[in-house]
Amino acid sequence: MTVFGLSNLLILPFWLLMVLAPTWSVTRRVVASPWIVAPPCVLYLITLLPVAGLVLPELIQPVQARIMSLLGTPTGTTLAWTHFVAFDLFVGRWIYGDSRDRRYSPWWVSPLLVVTLLVGPVGLLVYLAARTIIRGGAVAGDPA
Repeated sequence: MTVFGLSNLLILPFWLLMVLAPTWSVTRRVVASPWIVAPPCVLYLITLLPVAGLVLPELIQPVQARIMSLLGTPTGTTLAWTHFVAFDLFVGRWIYGDSRDRRYSPWWVSPLLVVTLLVGPVGLLVYLAARTIIRGGAVAGDPA
C-alpha cells in the first residue's frame, strides 16, 4: 500500500464516526482528541523529510509554474493529498465538536461533514454561515 492510500485509510474511521454515528458516546470521546489528525500528519512528515530540500524553497517563494511541476510528481501529489486529508479532518473535527456543543441536529451537520471531507473550505464556509444564521455566530468562548 502506498502512503497516498494509507492516508485515506487512516482518516476514514473518524469521518465514519462523525457522519454515521454522531450521537454515539464513543464518537464524542474519540473525536474529542485533536490527536486523531496525527497519523496523516506523520505520513506527511515522513513523505516530506526526504525531499524537504527540494520542496521547502518552492514553498518559501512560490511560483505557480514550479508548484505545478512539484504537484505533478507522485511525491508532490502525496504531499498535497496528505496535507488535504489532515487539515480537512481537523476542520471536520472542529465542526463536529462545535455543532455538538451547540446541540445542532446531526441531520444537517452530517451531510455538511461529507461536504467538508470532499471540499473542505466549502464545508467550513457553509458551516460558518449556518452557525451565524442559526445563533448569531457568538457563543461563550468565541474570540469575537
